[in-house]
Amino acid sequence: MITVLVVDDQPLVRQAVRDILTDSGDIEVVGEASDGHEAVRAVVATSPDVVVMDIRMPHLDGIAATAQICAGPSAGTTRVLVLTTFEDDEYVVAALRAGASGFVGKGAEPDDIVRAVRTVHLGEALLSSAATTALVRRFVQQHVPRDDAWQDHGLDRLTGREREVLLLVAAGQTNQEIATGLVISTHTAKTHVNRIMTKLDVRDRAHLVILAYESGLVAPQR
Repeated sequence: MITVLVVDDQPLVRQAVRDILTDSGDIEVVGEASDGHEAVRAVVATSPDVVVMDIRMPHLDGIAATAQICAGPSAGTTRVLVLTTFEDDEYVVAALRAGASGFVGKGAEPDDIVRAVRTVHLGEALLSSAATTALVRRFVQQHVPRDDAWQDHGLDRLTGREREVLLLVAAGQTNQEIATGLVISTHTAKTHVNRIMTKLDVRDRAHLVILAYESGLVAPQR
């Protein structure tokens, strides 16, 4: 059973998300919170597998709360899935930098929200296509890495194949898509991704995407 904490300042949204997740059969909502401060306290009290986190909330917003949760004692076991109506570049980058493992819009279908929770719980970061596109736009507009930035991020420790796989991860491809494109097995693709995360000391795929752009490995076109 996957345990989940639902965080949103709107009671109707919390109830709707609770109902969607509870109906899945393999997810248990162990608590709710209406702002970031409550969320941080609730994580300490319940140690959920996944926190479904709104961004815009009073007192302490979801980005700040995510940062505290991902830096706290539950950092190794609790993952954050950002659920919000604000799928734009500023929020995507801020949420991922804070430690969120996934990002999905409130307009997503119920099955997509359930699938997102399961995906994040398994440790495979989830980025919606809108979020990935926004992330690229953010770096194009505001981030120009130095020519040697890739060395600062440890990319020199990767093999040529691993850099190739990282490029595909940064493009938002799944392990299956990577396997198909490189004509390898899905297991081999997953092994490559896991080795890259270990070598670069990155916790999940979302943060591999961030690193790929920060390092200059990916040079998105305007």
